[in-house]
Order: sequence, then C-alpha cells, then structure tokens
Amino acid sequence: MTTVSKMAPPRQGRRLSKADRHKQLLETALSVVRREGADRLTLGSLAAHAGVSKPVVYDHFVDRSGLLIALYRWIDSERIDAFRTAMAAAPADREPTIGRLANAYIRCAADLTGEFHIVGAALAGSAEKAEVYAELLDQSVAMFVSVLRPISDMPDDEAEALCIGLVGAGEGLSAAIVRGKLSDADAISAFAEIIRRSLP
Repeated sequence: MTTVSKMAPPRQGRRLSKADRHKQLLETALSVVRREGADRLTLGSLAAHAGVSKPVVYDHFVDRSGLLIALYRWIDSERIDAFRTAMAAAPADREPTIGRLANAYIRCAADLTGEFHIVGAALAGSAEKAEVYAELLDQSVAMFVSVLRPISDMPDDEAEALCIGLVGAGEGLSAAIVRGKLSDADAISAFAEIIRRSLP
C-alpha cells in the first residue's frame, strides 16, 4: 500500500524551491506511471506533464534511468514511512508484534496499485536498480531486526540471517498479491505463520 501523495502538480509558472520542485516532479512522474504506464515516462513527457521546460527536468534527473531510480527510491521511502508508522505503536508481546509486523509489511510492500513493481520492472536489468534494490532490502532487514529483537533472544548474526529470509518471504508474498495470486488477507496470514514458526 502506498501513501504517496496524489496532489495535482502546481500550475505552470509557479516558482518552487529546488526541493519542492523535485517532489513535484516525482509526484508528476508517479501520476504518469499511474495513468499511462512506466514506458510513457520520459524526461520530455515529465516536463510536459509538469508544465516546466526540459532543462528544469534535466537539472533534477540526468537521464530516464536516473528519474526511474529516484522514483523507485521515493515510492519505497513512502512505504517505509508507512511501515514505521504502523509499527510505532506495536505492543512488546510476541503474538501482537508478529501480527502487526506481518500486516504492516505486507500491506506496505504489496503496494496494491503496483507502482513500486511497475517502476522496478522498467528498471529490469539495470545495474543501478540492483544496487538500489539491495540497499532497500538491507533497510527492511534492519527494521525487522529492530522489531523482533524485543521478542527474541537470538544472537545478532542469527537474527539478521533470519530477517533476511523473512524479508524475502514478505517480498514474495507481496508480489503474489500484485499478480493476483493471493489476497492480502491470505498473504498476511501466511506471513504471520512464517514469522511465528521461524522465531525460536
């Protein structure tokens, strides 16, 4: 589930700070992906949809691959924020923590509109995507370790290895939701059971 804003881009001619312009361009790029697909997203089409000149877009993204990488990171950062928010109030007890972790991760990772997976597919085969994806997975593993540490007494190296496997399972289940192979409820239930059986 993505929490990325669906705010309409500002009217042409409005002066924005560089950070605000960057965010506006990413929001516009996401809107293009939603309406037309990732194949239609180019620096030129982004400029046209955002109501800015091409040099403005090139000032933020060197090329299309750079735009897609930035969009991929941005969507994931929104998913991570949603996950952290969902886990912030998690109780320290084992079963509620497992249930909340499974629910939060699957709902955030599934990105039911498919945007994260669509943009990722557009980057398929890219060495940059592989590096970014590995970085994003490492962040997820670190979050899992921090959530599960209070309910498990595993040594750090064992906990990290387990959480690498759990994140992989969560990604697989969320991808199955996007492909229509599983309902979100079934994926969450399966993930909770995987976490439960994996913990000592």
